[in-house]
Amino acid sequence: MMRAALALGLLLTLAACQSDSDPGPGEVTRGEARQLNEAAAQTDINAAIEPDNAAQ
Repeated sequence: MMRAALALGLLLTLAACQSDSDPGPGEVTRGEARQLNEAAAQTDINAAIEPDNAAQ
């Protein structure tokens, strides 16, 4: 019984794992989608900073 519970736990743990190369939204991988989101966030930060610099 203990082996069955351990095997089930291991299978559930492995099933929950996702790789960056797994398909994500819009025909990009999960890793690419994450990188695009990070780049968009950085662009938003830069856009918020630039108007202050342009006034000088």
